[in-house]
Amino acid sequence: MRSVIIGALVAFVVSLFITPLLIRFMRRKASQPIRELGIATHQVKQGTPTMGGIGFIVATVLAYGVGHVALLPLEGRPHLPTITGLVLVGLLVCGGFLGWLDDYLKVSKKNTGGLAGRWKLLGQLIIGVGFGTIALYFPSPEGYTVGSEYLSVVRDIDWLHIGKIASVLVFAAMVMGTSNAVNLTDGLDGLSSGSVAIAFLTYLAIAYWQYRHWCAEPGASTSTLSCYPVRDPLEVALVAGAVVGALVGFLWWNASPAKIFMGDVGSLGLGCLMAGMAISTHTIGLLPVIGALFVLITSSNIIQYVSFKTTGTRVFRMAPLHHHFEMAGWSETTIVIRFWLLAGVSGALGLGLFFADFLRSSGTAW
Repeated sequence: MRSVIIGALVAFVVSLFITPLLIRFMRRKASQPIRELGIATHQVKQGTPTMGGIGFIVATVLAYGVGHVALLPLEGRPHLPTITGLVLVGLLVCGGFLGWLDDYLKVSKKNTGGLAGRWKLLGQLIIGVGFGTIALYFPSPEGYTVGSEYLSVVRDIDWLHIGKIASVLVFAAMVMGTSNAVNLTDGLDGLSSGSVAIAFLTYLAIAYWQYRHWCAEPGASTSTLSCYPVRDPLEVALVAGAVVGALVGFLWWNASPAKIFMGDVGSLGLGCLMAGMAISTHTIGLLPVIGALFVLITSSNIIQYVSFKTTGTRVFRMAPLHHHFEMAGWSETTIVIRFWLLAGVSGALGLGLFFADFLRSSGTAW
């Protein structure tokens, strides 16, 4: 746990102090173009620097390294980064790079178009398939892989074996879905950064609990009902803790009125990593619960599009959902705080389902 705490603190401090440097640099180089949404308050944001996600990605990677230095030697050897760390940090960095390409095109062309949708989807697919392959085809000495050949809810479901190839495709689909969902959520000051931090705090609790009840630990029962057959859960907790710390540091500058936006470099990187968290903890079915806010916002966009294309009418005043409430007269701060509350409730519900399964499996009374 010491490494997780140190990693989170390092990420917080680095993010808190590197973001003002990014603000000064990006104010000259990369100001966010603002779409004409019909919302007067958004036009005052014209010229706000973007690509702030670079700061918390750098902070997370540095904190991950420092967290490993803080770990005690394992069996007389340094505890080096693992395949799990490679997959999770790689998802964050590669997703961030794809988002950086999108942001760069936006600011260089001075419009909100950015990278064409088909190229963005192709990039997400390549990232998902690439890291999904690593997650499924490189087992640890104990025989565990980052991903699983089984579908899962709070743990692997024995009768839902789908094989490695299908699991890689599921991994890719999740990367594409979550990265786009977080990207859609990033529409108000602090909304995405705060909501994602809550989701990763939930995954931190899940991963650390799995580490405390890990099948690979000496003396642990090999029964999947009393321990978790996952790979490197402490590594997952370390990355999750680093992201939470980095996002809290970034939120200091991103909260309303935002001094900088995370940009697609931040939202796509975080979305890719969120999928990796669900895969590595074998809690695929919990992802829509923990990320219910992102599901809700994405669904509002889909409903609006389908309704307008099929009937010519709009269900919401504007999509995604947070803009609907803006058009209804809610203040930006009110929307953000209430959506954070929804994110907190969904995270708590996901955590409750996870622990309820453990209590049931271990025979512990409620």
